[in-house]
Amino acid sequence: MTGEQFNVDGATAIVTGSSRGIGRAIAERFASEGADVVVSSRDRDHVDPVAAAIDERDGGRALAVECDVRDRDAVEAMVAATATEFGGVDVLVNNAGAAFVAPFEEITPNGWQAILDVNLTGTYHCSQAAGAEMREAGGGRIVNVASVAGIRGSPGATHYAAAKAGVVNLTRSLAAEWAADGVRVNSVAPGFVATPGVASKMGVTADDVDRSDVDRQVGLPEEVADAVQFLASPASSYVVGETLVVKGTPRLETWPDD
Repeated sequence: MTGEQFNVDGATAIVTGSSRGIGRAIAERFASEGADVVVSSRDRDHVDPVAAAIDERDGGRALAVECDVRDRDAVEAMVAATATEFGGVDVLVNNAGAAFVAPFEEITPNGWQAILDVNLTGTYHCSQAAGAEMREAGGGRIVNVASVAGIRGSPGATHYAAAKAGVVNLTRSLAAEWAADGVRVNSVAPGFVATPGVASKMGVTADDVDRSDVDRQVGLPEEVADAVQFLASPASSYVVGETLVVKGTPRLETWPDD
């Protein structure tokens, strides 16, 4: 296998929730590799600087789009704008998400619904709208950003864990449905990543993370971008419906002393 297998040059990619953190790292990575990218979030003021910074560098072009993934009309407008600007949609990265910490008994119906709407229903809206373009064009790649919480659970964030578990199973089920249409669907499940949100909760920033250190529990946004690029590239041609866990050193059960 050569580096060409990981090539996304010339592709058009939509990256939701890409104003900062993991989404921004993915958008910047794709653009640096020659892909045209749509950077989107609910606030246009947050994505305009990201798109402008991408356009100042060598590589692919960027289009800033204001889009709330909970709003089907906004999602369809984003996909239409992408097709108009770049001629189609080759890759969709469903990264937009939301979370808050609360005991289960304190999660209100509105709080529960809000987390499901962004993380799971938003993935449904974007996949269905962008998928229509892909299927008509003969194929594409969808990469959903799930979470280890959706695989292992997360006390204190049951609503988020449930939503991300839905994303994992949506990935597997949709992959089986759309494989015949040439659309590969996979997901990544990050653990703790040094984003602004994690920094505020854990006090760990990207400056504290040494990528060469194998034994660690906090990763970098760029390391998740590596995994997403793999799943969006020809290198993952035989990977369909899978969830790639990116979480560092395993936490294993230990035997009690005799």
